[in-house]
Amino acid sequence: MLVRIITGIVGIGLAAFVIQAGGTLFAVCGLVLALGAWFEYCNAFDKKGYRPALVIGGLFVSAMCYAAYGGLDTGLLTMLSLGAVLVMFLLTVLLHGSFSVPSAAVSAAGVLYLGMSFAHLIGLRVMEHGMAPVETQLGVLEPGCALIWTALIGTWASDTFAYFAGSFLGRHKLCPSISPGKTVEGFVGGLIGTTASVAGLGVLFGFDVQMMAVLGLCICIIATLGDLVESVMKRYTGIKDSGHIIPGHGGIWDRFDSVIYTVPFVYYFVQFVALR
Repeated sequence: MLVRIITGIVGIGLAAFVIQAGGTLFAVCGLVLALGAWFEYCNAFDKKGYRPALVIGGLFVSAMCYAAYGGLDTGLLTMLSLGAVLVMFLLTVLLHGSFSVPSAAVSAAGVLYLGMSFAHLIGLRVMEHGMAPVETQLGVLEPGCALIWTALIGTWASDTFAYFAGSFLGRHKLCPSISPGKTVEGFVGGLIGTTASVAGLGVLFGFDVQMMAVLGLCICIIATLGDLVESVMKRYTGIKDSGHIIPGHGGIWDRFDSVIYTVPFVYYFVQFVALR
């Protein structure tokens, strides 16, 4: 637990620096995380007997992240998504006998699952969407910076409040066949804590507090589902952790399984709901 806490504190400090810096540094860090998660994904399914296209898939993941640098290029992302699917299945012909249809399907799904999500992480940081700079008591933030903090703090709050509520009050299992450690009480604690945390960010950023509370509620639900999705895949592939690169926290995929779902949701939420 001590290692987990220390690593978490260091990680938050590094994340704060990168988020505030934005620009190329944030994009490069997003790309590194995406490729790390892709490697762990491929390694997990390799243990199950599949042979994901590690290098070609990594190139598509990189290209998707590049398409978000400076602003999410949806046209280019669509082209890359289609290209990834077509190329993966074309490999079953070009590499017939060594690259199977299931491996192509796993590869294509992984590229879309991780590449598109991390592209939205990068795209959210540079998003403006007609919003003015956000003035706070801590200084002036770019709109994308405030939105990234909203997505990440909301996701971290969901995990933290659910963990402590489940530890002290947990009695009823939420999804015992998928994640035995999750409880209904923990989930409810996560809902309350995340809703309050994101609403509090609304006060800090000068956003509509009611809409931020709704966003917080949604983030908790989606974060929980994202975590369960990875749990299903880990159970299917027979691994406990996706990696060991983060002491006390497992791998990059383990740490960002919920973010993979919450960031795209926040990105499109602010497209349709006015926060100011």
